[in-house]
Amino acid sequence: MPVGEVIRRKRKEQGLTQEQMAQRLGVSAPAVNKWER
Repeated sequence: MPVGEVIRRKRKEQGLTQEQMAQRLGVSAPAVNKWER
């Protein structure tokens, strides 16, 4: 399973948007989007 799929699945399990996850990690929302792709 690709890493991006794992990141997306875990984010959705916790009910977070990409923006919320980015805030928690201290990165930008586009960075999270890039990781998931």
